[in-house]
Amino acid sequence: MLVPMRVILEAADQFSYGQPAFNVNSVAQIKAAIEVHEQFRSPAILQGADLANGFMGGRVDFANSSLEDKKRGAKNIVRGVQQYGADSDIPIAVHLDHGKNFDSVVAAIEGGYTSVMIDGSSLPFEENVELTREVVKYAHERGVTVEGELGILAGVEDDVASVSSTYTHPLAAIDFFKKTRVDALAISYGTKHGANKGKDTVIRKQIPIAIKECMVHEGIEGFLVSHGSSTVPQYIVKELLDLGSQLKDMHGIEVDQLVEVIQFGINKINVDTDIRLAVTRNLKELFQKKKALQASQSIGEIYRSLEDNKEAFDPRIFVGSIMDVIMHGGPAEGDLFEVISAIEAGTKEAVGPLLIDFGTLGKAPLVEKISLDEMAERYRKQGI
Repeated sequence: MLVPMRVILEAADQFSYGQPAFNVNSVAQIKAAIEVHEQFRSPAILQGADLANGFMGGRVDFANSSLEDKKRGAKNIVRGVQQYGADSDIPIAVHLDHGKNFDSVVAAIEGGYTSVMIDGSSLPFEENVELTREVVKYAHERGVTVEGELGILAGVEDDVASVSSTYTHPLAAIDFFKKTRVDALAISYGTKHGANKGKDTVIRKQIPIAIKECMVHEGIEGFLVSHGSSTVPQYIVKELLDLGSQLKDMHGIEVDQLVEVIQFGINKINVDTDIRLAVTRNLKELFQKKKALQASQSIGEIYRSLEDNKEAFDPRIFVGSIMDVIMHGGPAEGDLFEVISAIEAGTKEAVGPLLIDFGTLGKAPLVEKISLDEMAERYRKQGI
């Protein structure tokens, strides 16, 4: 069942577990992610980044996605989630990750997203407040959850990039919650976008502790989000290197640190790179183990793209030749089935362990299952 993200975060906060949120970039990943969440009876947050919508709208050079690309892609992502999750017993939220402007947010909501993020973190504080408040008013009227961001994470992920970090000031976070009435807030506390978080990175748990304490004191019912939190499993990195990848400086956030900060107020933990790595490793393994596939008419171009881009690990770079099945799913036969199976297996490998590590196992029944219309009425009663 599709639900607004807020009710998933309410359960995570009330019962003190962490809710991972996984970025998806194909119907195969959507299918696999829903299946593993169902297997573990876990609530699910599936995320499409702003440029993921462009890619899923058919834009292979997704960095140049237009608004029309994003509109088509949002509908394709939601259609995939509905295909595999509409009748599911687990609650599922479809969330826009790093919406860059109001138009991108509207495109996602019109496409069926049940939650959106507006990232105004690069703006001056008052401009960030103004933009976020505008999105909150539009989204809440439709029952859609809103996540904002305050503070800047270093690193690169899609079109989100910064050389350095600016930590979130706890008192500024409280002011932001009050002025915007946002549901959730992504904070900067030492995590980092991209595949290199820095070796032996130590996140500053004092920041979410202080923000959460102030929220309780001020009676603010909101939720804290950890971006840039992929764990970058080192065994997968090693396997990729052994398969010929030319990757450098691949370090994630230690799982133990993420588990710890859940108890200090982090409710949602974003993960993207782990899935990218596992899927790319699977694709490279497939062509190594079954060398005849390298010359396949239907998937041989994927192999050539892997060989031409050994420094890359984003599956979107390699699968442009099979965009129809990436965007729309459907039955895959013969050699194409091999590729789709590899994508699904890599997704499950990355997702499953974190559902257990973060305590999400078996928590689906704890989430209130309500519609967007019911959520919109709740917002109206609260005057938001």
